Amino acid sequence: MSQHVAVVEWNRGDQPFSDNKYGRGHDWRFDGGAVVRGSSAPSPMIPPPLSEEAAVDPEEALVAALSSCHMLFFLAYARKDGFVVDSYRDEAEGTLGKDERGKMSITDIVLRPVVAWSGDKRPDAAAIADLHHRAHDICYIANSIRAEVRVEPR
Repeated sequence: MSQHVAVVEWNRGDQPFSDNKYGRGHDWRFDGGAVVRGSSAPSPMIPPPLSEEAAVDPEEALVAALSSCHMLFFLAYARKDGFVVDSYRDEAEGTLGKDERGKMSITDIVLRPVVAWSGDKRPDAAAIADLHHRAHDICYIANSIRAEVRVEPR
């Protein structure tokens, strides 16, 4: 077992609060010193500048965490199987909607990885599908969420 810590920090400053016109921007701080700017997703209810368009919203972060976790296990399995990966790019997308309980949630995440290979040993379509299946099966984030996850390699 291991612990994973993130510090999320928001300060009101001199903004009003009761009128709902306060900024949603905040910082995510991680143990290695990385700081990521977070915010609510821009929407008609919380338009910019109350939401920060350049910041990462929690929904995007969840999609990125799943994609990253899947990729890291995919790379590990590819290496163990003797394949050489030159690049991996995933344009992952999550859908926010009502789930079967009637609650707003990320209901579906699609991973769309594009992988470039080199070396003498290259995987065929069946081997690539197996790498994705094994990566998805062990991915900690995929095992932690309720959303349906689909992998659609390109």
